[in-house]
Amino acid sequence: MTDQEYMRRAIGLAGKGEGWTSPNPLVGAVIVKHGAIIGEGFHGRCGGLHAEREAIASLTEPADGATLYVTLEPCCHYGKTPPCTEAVLEQGIARVVIGSRDPNPKVAGKGAQILREAGVQVEEDFLREECDRLNPVFFHYITHRTPYVVMKYAMTLDGKIATRTGASKWITGEEARNRVQLLRHRYSGIMVGIGTVLADDPLLNVRLEGKKSPVRIICDSRLRIPLQSRICRTAKEYRTIVACAVEDEERRRRLEALGITVAVLPDHQGKVDLPGLMEYLGDREIDSILLEGGGGLNESALRSGIVKEVKAFVAPKIFGGAQALTPVAGLGAGTPDQAWMFTLARAEQVGEDVLLTYRSRTEGR
Repeated sequence: MTDQEYMRRAIGLAGKGEGWTSPNPLVGAVIVKHGAIIGEGFHGRCGGLHAEREAIASLTEPADGATLYVTLEPCCHYGKTPPCTEAVLEQGIARVVIGSRDPNPKVAGKGAQILREAGVQVEEDFLREECDRLNPVFFHYITHRTPYVVMKYAMTLDGKIATRTGASKWITGEEARNRVQLLRHRYSGIMVGIGTVLADDPLLNVRLEGKKSPVRIICDSRLRIPLQSRICRTAKEYRTIVACAVEDEERRRRLEALGITVAVLPDHQGKVDLPGLMEYLGDREIDSILLEGGGGLNESALRSGIVKEVKAFVAPKIFGGAQALTPVAGLGAGTPDQAWMFTLARAEQVGEDVLLTYRSRTEGR
C-alpha cells in the first residue's frame, strides 16, 4: 500500500465517529511498520481516547520505528485525555504523516513542532483537502465558538417545497428521507420555526436504531408553541430549547416544567436574534445545527449570515403554480448581485433524487 492508501484508510476510520464526537473533531489514525498495518483507530466519542491512542491500544507489535498516518495534527495539551504527542513519543514512532492542521489555539502547529524537536520525521498537509472535508464543523466551531449551520430542504425541479395546497409529503423518495435521518444524527442540533411546529407537529428526532437524536431548537418569537404538541410532550426524552423574543413568566414556567429550556433573545424587530442564539448555543457546546426551517426562517437565517452550508435534495418532479411554497421566502434579493453566494462542494444521486451540497463563500477554509 502507498502513503495515500494508508491516509485514505485513516479518513475512512475517522468517519466512523460521525455524530458521536461533538464538539471534538473526527479523526482517524493508522500505524504502519515494515509495510504492514500494526494498529489503527478513530476518535469514537467526546471524552474517549483520541484516534492516536486508540491505534496504539490496538498494536499487534511494538511501534518503534513505525509510521503514523493521522488525519488531524496530534494534540499537545491536556484536556479530557493526555496529549497524543506524548503517546507518539513513548512508542518510539519515527515518522508522522498529518492531513489537516488543527486551528485550535492550544495546538495550531505546536503538536507537529513538539514531534519534530524530539527527532520525529513529520510531514504535514498530506491529502489535506480530503482530510479537511471531515471537519468543517470542528474548524468553524473551534475558531468562532458558534454552531456550523447547515440549511437543508427538499424541493422539486422547479424549486417548490410544497404544492399550492401546502401538501409536501413526499417530495423525495425513501432513500433521501433516510439520508436526512443520518444528517440529524450527524449534527448536534436541529432547528425549525414555530410555523413548522404549528403546521406539522413534528417530533424532530432520529428514527434509525442505534443513532442519536439532536437537540431540538424551536424559534418561537411570541412563545406560541402548544403545550400539547409532540415537541412539548417529549421534552423530557429529547433535550429541547425554545428561543423567543418575549418575557412571559407564566408561559415560561409551564414550558420549563415540561423539561424545556426557554431562551429569551429578542432582536430590535421583536423576533429571535439569530446571531445571539448562535452564541447562546455555542456556549452550551452545540457545535452544529441542521436547519430544517420553512421559507421564513430560512430567509432570516440567510439574512443574518449564520448559514454556512446548504444541502438541497432535488426531486425529479415539477409542481408548478405561483402559490406553491419555495425554500426561501421573504423579500429576497432585489438584484442578482445581491444574492447569497455558495460554492458547490458535492453532487450525488440518492435514489431517484439528487443531493447538492454547497458551502458559503464567506466561510473560511
